[in-house]
Amino acid sequence: MTKTAISPKIRKAALFLWLFIGIACKGQAQLLTGADQTSVWKPLVTGKKLGLVVNHTAMTPNGHLLDVLLKEKQQVQAVFAPEHGFRGEAEAGAKIENGRDQRTGVSVISLYGNKKKPQAADLKGIDLMVFDMQDVGARFYTYISTLHYVMEACAEQNIPLLLLDRPNPNGHYIDGPMLDTSLRSFVGMHPIPIVHGMTLGEYAQMINGEAWLAGGVKCSLQIVTLKGYTHQTPYKLPVPPSPNLPDMHSVYLYPSTCFFEGTDISLGRGTDRPFQLVGAPWFKGGDTTFVPRSIPGKAEKPPQMGNACFGFDYGKISLAQLQQRKQLDLQPLLTFYVQAPDKEKFFTPFFDKLAGTKQLREQIASGMTEAQIRQSWEPGLKQFAATRKKYLLYP
Repeated sequence: MTKTAISPKIRKAALFLWLFIGIACKGQAQLLTGADQTSVWKPLVTGKKLGLVVNHTAMTPNGHLLDVLLKEKQQVQAVFAPEHGFRGEAEAGAKIENGRDQRTGVSVISLYGNKKKPQAADLKGIDLMVFDMQDVGARFYTYISTLHYVMEACAEQNIPLLLLDRPNPNGHYIDGPMLDTSLRSFVGMHPIPIVHGMTLGEYAQMINGEAWLAGGVKCSLQIVTLKGYTHQTPYKLPVPPSPNLPDMHSVYLYPSTCFFEGTDISLGRGTDRPFQLVGAPWFKGGDTTFVPRSIPGKAEKPPQMGNACFGFDYGKISLAQLQQRKQLDLQPLLTFYVQAPDKEKFFTPFFDKLAGTKQLREQIASGMTEAQIRQSWEPGLKQFAATRKKYLLYP
């Protein structure tokens, strides 16, 4: 076999590339989630009767947290399931029933159905609750509401809560209108902006510190913090956090395009590009056409199902550009409102709950520009930033 000579320039370039890849991989490996740090949390759960508030995102280096605990003969009493269910297979808003996990036989108690808060009977015999879920950093993403109710129930029953922290992929900015507490709901429980810029560990500290739990009770909280994380650290989610956030494009666009949930416009539910495609049958212009369809487990009856929708594909924006953004994008909402044939019916009652205020709907209807609307948010955001600072765990 004839050996091919490699020039010094090529060898030098290859060496540089190898070193670059090694450094990049090393940097990525330095980021450890709470669940990754088995040696830290394992002594805290050993010998305890456990309740797990987890879903499909509760992954450790050795598999799902539930499977790891059962393999090690830990005493798991029950799993408490949030929106989308324990295995993350239910569409948004679908009622989750109590039952047993088919794979393990462990009892599953729903926190997204007839009740959203664990009851005293559900917690009987539990020594420690463990919370591990991947959030995306938006006020209307309901995992933070589940966190609130779990903390409240734990405080009332004198059960400590161990939270395994995870990065917030939208943790590098805060933006949006502050919640008017008269519009408090499961898609907005606390006086915060739409994008809060906190991990669940930081957010749990804020819930305690701001006395948001009923009666001002405090939850006994212990956090396994992240290693190698800052709020500017890009983080690609290893597991989709819910059925309609399948990739990082959807995760980054979600805080802005979710406003369309409060209209009859399609935001791509019923396609393979939810929260990336926005369109309506009556829209003129845009750069894409799509037809929403029924997708079991993701979108049984999506808005505009079966109708050709014309609009925009925001998934064409590069991930790098989306990650560098540090504000919501109101332009899609304003653009579609301008063209709406019946502006009186453009917004549904759910819009105010999503926005957390009636003011945004009124501002759009009055013809205010995005710059004018954004200016009205500044006092609230400035005050929130000062409050948020007290609870940050990461730079």
